[in-house]
Amino acid sequence: VQLQASGGGLVQPGGSLRLSCATSGSALDYYAIGWFRQVSGKAREGVSCIGSSDGSTYYADSVKGRFTISRDNAKNTVYLQMNSLKPEDTAVYSCATAYCTVVTTWPMGGWWGQGTQVTVSS
Repeated sequence: VQLQASGGGLVQPGGSLRLSCATSGSALDYYAIGWFRQVSGKAREGVSCIGSSDGSTYYADSVKGRFTISRDNAKNTVYLQMNSLKPEDTAVYSCATAYCTVVTTWPMGGWWGQGTQVTVSS
């Protein structure tokens, strides 16, 4: 399984970004995909995930109501729409195959896309 994350950048507080996680083959048919973020020196945080079968989703409390995860199976891509961005959202965001329920997510399977930097600053 190959994953490729993209879409990060520099945005002002209150702005929006859309991250993409392109996957190989029919990965989305078999694997839930999660977005994780990490700030240097801090623990990695599971931000959101989307299931493979029923498309169930999870959001961390810190992003609930601002971020939306979706997938396009035809394009083998998972998206993370990030609105109302805050400086505390600044981190390296990575996508990975994941264990995903409506209450939690963590990496599973060992497949990761490279990180993409999101910086929220005025």
